[in-house]
Amino acid sequence: MSPFPVRPFRFGIQANGAASRTAWVDLARRAESCGYSCLTMPDHFGDQLAPVPALQAAADATTTLRVGALVFDNDYKHPVVLAKELATIDLLSEGRLEVGIGAGWMIQDYEQSGLAYDPAPVRVDRFEEGLHIIKRAFADGAFDHHGTHYTVTAYNGTPKPVQRPHPPILIGGGGRRVLGIAAREADIVGINGTMTAGVVGPEVIATMTADAVDDKVRIVAEAAGTRVADIEMNVRAFMVSVTDQRRAGMEQIAQFTGFTTDEVASSPFALIGSTQQITEDLLARRERWGFSYIIVGEADLEPFAPVVAALAGH
Repeated sequence: MSPFPVRPFRFGIQANGAASRTAWVDLARRAESCGYSCLTMPDHFGDQLAPVPALQAAADATTTLRVGALVFDNDYKHPVVLAKELATIDLLSEGRLEVGIGAGWMIQDYEQSGLAYDPAPVRVDRFEEGLHIIKRAFADGAFDHHGTHYTVTAYNGTPKPVQRPHPPILIGGGGRRVLGIAAREADIVGINGTMTAGVVGPEVIATMTADAVDDKVRIVAEAAGTRVADIEMNVRAFMVSVTDQRRAGMEQIAQFTGFTTDEVASSPFALIGSTQQITEDLLARRERWGFSYIIVGEADLEPFAPVVAALAGH
């Protein structure tokens, strides 16, 4: 049984963008009308819209939909700059921002942009320091920060976000250290594969089994201590198919991942089956791991909507 309290389900859609404003606005409005809680975007340098203006456009086109990145890479912007942009989105969306932030992992982004791809411990150190600066910029009053990677002097971040003390912070991780930071600092903890290779490959997929997730959730619970009750547990499901051909869907994914069909069936990163079967799986996974905030891909928006209708708020 999960050490985390049972929270009502909510659901998000992860989208890269669209070819026009009309298409992007339509996507956001469809997500809202289908009952999704949040629209999220990656933060990479490939074929996607820039998240800050795109998220603001999505918020402007909707009334209840929350927006956020999954996740902003701390290395791509100075934390003072990112904090100002995030607070502005929260203000202009009237408090509908979620702050997803991480240390950066995709080596291709760094190679293409010429940014230094420092060893993971350095990137995580810098991320932890950047997160502290962002939180202080959201808070009232001026502050100083003199750290290893950043120096901030007499800075009072404005505007201040609408959500106080700050918008919900989401940190996703697959390794012990980042999961520990998430447990201590985040309002939403995302459980990921372990991304130390810098690319999505067999090493990452091997850390997405139910047994591996047991270990990751245990790390979070132990590091959180008394904060357990304050944490919302999140997972991004990458392998989603609402279908009556569950067995065939499992076999297809097993062939791709190298998992057995049983491992596919039990992995929280996979949601395969009828609406009823997926609903049952999500209830069982909330009981086991505490996952109540589930994010699926843009292509799943309409097919997955019956699951959202069945579980959102329950």
